[in-house]
Amino acid sequence: MSALDAPAHALASAGGLLLAGTTRAVAAVRPAAKPLHPRGEVTRGRLFRSGARPATGVPWLDEAGEDDVLVRRSRAIGLPVSAPDIHGLAVRVPRPDGGYGDLLLASTGWGRLTRFVLTASRSPRRRPMTTLLPYRTARGPLVIGARATGEESFELAAAEPEGEWVRFAELRLSTLPPDDTSDADVSFDPVANRLPGLEQYDAVERLREPAYHSARAGRSR
Repeated sequence: MSALDAPAHALASAGGLLLAGTTRAVAAVRPAAKPLHPRGEVTRGRLFRSGARPATGVPWLDEAGEDDVLVRRSRAIGLPVSAPDIHGLAVRVPRPDGGYGDLLLASTGWGRLTRFVLTASRSPRRRPMTTLLPYRTARGPLVIGARATGEESFELAAAEPEGEWVRFAELRLSTLPPDDTSDADVSFDPVANRLPGLEQYDAVERLREPAYHSARAGRSR
């Protein structure tokens, strides 16, 4: 592990442990539903990738292209709309091999420290969102983030854990729900469904997998 990876690995491990513990705790009191983000709004969208400059070393982030995606917006705890909550944005992207990868973001800050801190608000457009935990790439750790640019649009960016954000895409949501997919039909899982070039740290995967396993089991029941 490089000197650059070590702090990110430790931070990712701590965040993964907290996430796994939180998910298990919520699953214990909400066994028949998704432990976190129990209800959401599913829609179609299109991802316009302009390419990151400077390049990140991940072709999917660096190369221009367009992707038809499935998007879910949700509230983490499922509190009433009038109450502040942690907001979530999940994006399902088709992979070149015929599968798909899932990108999950939650409302946080945007600074070098606050990008790793969950925040609550009444509106999903008032706070930026990040993956919270860094991905492992060939060049080192990267965090993915999103900020609302309109009612139905977001800019997507990538950054090293303490680096500057680099924009790589714009996400535009459809105003029409998908014809063949409801919220109950779809579940997003970044551990099982990986985006090309973005890997989970081993320690984080071990910590997150039990949480997602519990969530899968709950949905099966």
